[in-house]
Amino acid sequence: DLLEKGYIPVVSTIGCDKAGNVYNINADTAAAYIAGALQAESLINMTDTTGVLQDASDPQTLIPRLSLNEIPKLQESGVITGGMIPKLACCAHAVEKGANRAFIIDGRVPHAILIEMLTDEGIGTMVTA
Repeated sequence: DLLEKGYIPVVSTIGCDKAGNVYNINADTAAAYIAGALQAESLINMTDTTGVLQDASDPQTLIPRLSLNEIPKLQESGVITGGMIPKLACCAHAVEKGANRAFIIDGRVPHAILIEMLTDEGIGTMVTA
């Protein structure tokens, strides 16, 4: 098995149907389904914001950790809106289907993945069961 040998899957989210029509598949959705199916240790979503913010206009209000049961409450209260809704839905799907955790981090920050994974405080928002 390639995963057991340490290979890291790299997946293109371009698909096609039997008629040869080409489709651009949402990368976040594909990654979430793959992470859940593989029961991945982590799913990392890189975006252009610091993570989930209590106040969308204030980057200092980063919510560093969310559990699955907190997500609907934050949506209902209007904290989670816009493009963050599908990102968190993907994180939730991955965790619900077996991934250990999922992250939303700012891909514009140099070494963002290393900071998130190798420090206690992290740099974005971590979603867990």
